[in-house]
Amino acid sequence: MDKKERIEYWLNSAAHDFDVAETLFNNKKYDWCLFIGHLVIEKVLKAFYARDTSQAPPLIHNLVRLAENTTLSLSDEQKQLLGEINRFNIEIRYPDYKHVIYKLCTKEFTEEYFTKIKELYKWLLSQMKQ
Repeated sequence: MDKKERIEYWLNSAAHDFDVAETLFNNKKYDWCLFIGHLVIEKVLKAFYARDTSQAPPLIHNLVRLAENTTLSLSDEQKQLLGEINRFNIEIRYPDYKHVIYKLCTKEFTEEYFTKIKELYKWLLSQMKQ
């Protein structure tokens, strides 16, 4: 896979997952909506990694670490948000945390974070075009 194909792969996969996250939100599967929302951001960051390094992205899920290995100029607020979004990847995977995150993911909580994820996703896509 060449650089362009690798970038397109990650962006197309992120777009697909974004649609899935929307569907999950609309069907009140709030915990999984945020889990998939994390994947959306992860995949876009992996597209940036592929663009900026010409290499396959590492097999990690930490959004902050992925972003640090790109040329993206993120604000402190965006970096903080990436750290917060990381929780949705880790906490949903493990049974001990799953119940806690399920209770945390009310409609209001999920709507707040999913809105932030959508805004970040759109901003990241705009940066990819530059």
